[in-house]
Amino acid sequence: MTPPALTTRDIAVADLTEKQAKSELQSLAKVIAAHDVAYYTQDAPAVSDADYDALRQRNDAIEKRFPDLVRADSPSKRVGAAAGGGFKKVNHAVPMLSLGNAFADEDVTDFVERIRRFLDLGEDEKVEMLVEPKIDGLSFSARYEHGRLVTAATRGDGAVGEDITANIKTIKEIPDLIMGDVPKAIEIRGEVYMTKSDFQAMNERQAVAGGKIFANPRNAAAGSLRQLDSKITAQRPLKAFTYAWGAVEGALTWTTQWEFVQRLKAWGFPVNPRAVVRESVAGMLEEYQKLGSDRAGLAYDIDGIVYKVNRLDWQKRLGFVSRAPRWAIAHKFSAERAETRLETIEIQVGRTGALTPVAQLTPVNVGGVMVSRATLHNEDEIARKDIRVGDTVIIQRAGDVIPQVVEVKFDKRPKTSKAFAFPRKCPVCGSLAVREEDAAVTRCTGGLVCPAQAVERLRHFVSREAFDIEGLGEKSIEAFFADGIIKSPADLFKLTRDKIAGREGWGDKSIDNLLAAIERRRSVSLERFIFGLGIPQVGQATARLLAHHYGSLDAWEQAMTAAKDEDSDAFRELTGIEQVGPSVATDLIGFFAEKHNRDVLAALRKAGVTAEDFVRPDTSNSPIAGKTVVFTGTLEKMGRNEAKAGALALGAKVAGSVSKKTDYVVAGPGAGSKLKDAEALGVKVLTEDEYLALIG
Repeated sequence: MTPPALTTRDIAVADLTEKQAKSELQSLAKVIAAHDVAYYTQDAPAVSDADYDALRQRNDAIEKRFPDLVRADSPSKRVGAAAGGGFKKVNHAVPMLSLGNAFADEDVTDFVERIRRFLDLGEDEKVEMLVEPKIDGLSFSARYEHGRLVTAATRGDGAVGEDITANIKTIKEIPDLIMGDVPKAIEIRGEVYMTKSDFQAMNERQAVAGGKIFANPRNAAAGSLRQLDSKITAQRPLKAFTYAWGAVEGALTWTTQWEFVQRLKAWGFPVNPRAVVRESVAGMLEEYQKLGSDRAGLAYDIDGIVYKVNRLDWQKRLGFVSRAPRWAIAHKFSAERAETRLETIEIQVGRTGALTPVAQLTPVNVGGVMVSRATLHNEDEIARKDIRVGDTVIIQRAGDVIPQVVEVKFDKRPKTSKAFAFPRKCPVCGSLAVREEDAAVTRCTGGLVCPAQAVERLRHFVSREAFDIEGLGEKSIEAFFADGIIKSPADLFKLTRDKIAGREGWGDKSIDNLLAAIERRRSVSLERFIFGLGIPQVGQATARLLAHHYGSLDAWEQAMTAAKDEDSDAFRELTGIEQVGPSVATDLIGFFAEKHNRDVLAALRKAGVTAEDFVRPDTSNSPIAGKTVVFTGTLEKMGRNEAKAGALALGAKVAGSVSKKTDYVVAGPGAGSKLKDAEALGVKVLTEDEYLALIG
């Protein structure tokens, strides 16, 4: 048998070329973003936990080796997905971040060593960790004012969640009133879950009543907590564990994570009895092994264990990366496996025209969950594993979702089997499907001619993260597109009552609501506008960075057009934005190089659509607000990441390269080319001490 073709996934990260790494990071960013929406917003995950974790782990490893290729829309900088429809939205005063993952004992050792280096700790100084189970449920944040519960919200995208106050109040374990030494206002955070026995009993009742049967306790808990009718939530056997805080009015009266857990108990909140404090990596790993051994016998599902630096002063110094704290990590458990038959391979076409193969499986029970589908990622993945229709395959899951195909049982392969022929024409529109050079993805060339792409692009444009036009669901957009009412984003703002009236499902009130929703979105924030355009590699994080840097739509558009010249200041400024490198710049410039894309912008303007200028937070007392700062060399009193995070918090722009627009270069020992560039351009150079004195 001819060996399957190899892809960059078969190449060790240490052996990847820069070109291969760039291509794979682009693919990973798009795939992981889609999985985040499926998991956090739709309560319908599309891949297994193990598959998802493997994607993130690979992404992180590539970024570590190629830091200059880190994308602004990287999964490492994103949390969850946007809040769903039907609920009021709640802005989190303090973002609800996610956690980085550890998969092996060595990862835990590295985590502790990174903390030691960041804080510049001596070898004899102990790093205490709070160790607690990682509950497989739905995160929430409950705000108490003067001791009384006033609002509660889901995580959402970390910045904005769904208002689930009425539903949280149905959970008996969450107190309506807390007394004692309570701050004037405090957000209590935790996880809502359902025990295994309650889940089974509820499913039995649902079956008798002809209701929905849930796949597992996590889906059941999430679906129950996100009910629009709190009476339904009240009928569901939900429980909770609390473990953290968000915004607090006044000074904290606890100095460690463990003290806060004790405070939660005193206030009457449920806390996990398996939480302990350990002083060494050996002690942390011992708890991991114990919990892994006890996992099957626990009343609730867990998918790992969480380690948190116990001292709050250290937590404050360590700070955060864009999607996770540096002072905490989740150590995940291994996956579960089962054997089944691959019945057929279907091809789905996404918003960008990417053709994604999906395996349809004979349903099989894996760890108590029936699974029947698995993503196969791309053509190379199928070839690498030599996956064929009719094969007996080993599938793997580590949570509650669709698994990955990890192995083919070649000894059980039918004699008549044939290698899968990846389509060279789009299954939706029949246009030519082309494999991108040096990339794993195959795309339909139909563009807006392809219904799958056009509809997906329109859905993206009206999505909650973009223009957020309520009332335009998937079916409505598909119907409007099929009938020629909407072909491009600008057509949305030309909708009239006459065009909609008489259509099935559209009464006077629903038409009024839609037209009002469209009218409200004739002006949106600049970052929403940029994100809504659907530019490759420009996710929410990138859009926010661009909006922050350029400030207005006109300034951004002019800069992107000017950046076409790679010798221009505009190009150097674009690629010099921290976390926006040549790869993202290429896609941005390419977008504006296409006339039909410029026509989309022109049509939106003609339809009266505007983007609001970016409003920066008040940093009037900051001496570096609005200034562009570049750090180079070895900083001796703080880590490089700590310095960048602090500068951004003070309203500065942090760049990765020096240009005429740079205001300060902070140079430590070992500064190289950036220091020389600063001297050549006459940019002010500060030592670390001078910089610290400047910012106070």
